[in-house]
Amino acid sequence: MSVEVGDVAPDFELRDQHGAPVRLSAHRGGKVVLVFYPLAFSGICHGELSAIRDEFLPTVGDDVRVFAVSVDSVFALRAWSDQERYTFPLLSDFWPHGGVARAYGVFDDEKGVAKRGTFVIDAEGVVRWKVVNPTSTARDISEYHKALAEIS
Repeated sequence: MSVEVGDVAPDFELRDQHGAPVRLSAHRGGKVVLVFYPLAFSGICHGELSAIRDEFLPTVGDDVRVFAVSVDSVFALRAWSDQERYTFPLLSDFWPHGGVARAYGVFDDEKGVAKRGTFVIDAEGVVRWKVVNPTSTARDISEYHKALAEIS
């Protein structure tokens, strides 16, 4: 199963790096950039999430939320978030292992991690843009701005 542009984004609740529950549907009324990535403490993931922290978040409005999702445990995400000073929620899709990534069609069964999938979700909860890259290929963060501009 894969989530496509025009679909209502599957709702979920995951714990962030502090153990707090985050429910996607609680953020209706604003825009969400949902970023799946393979693993914390890995090179490409570090580059992508640092670009979100340093280049993307400072340039978007308060109506945009970023949620980054991996199969890492809450404890690993907390350590990585503290080390890198990430200011956005890192969500643990640890158990059931990759359940949310599977719901979005971005779980790599062979590697046991999420592919690099990004979904831009509008205020009504509809997916308006998506990109899915192999785990070895970084995404272009500037594309997120273009996608958000199209739904503004």
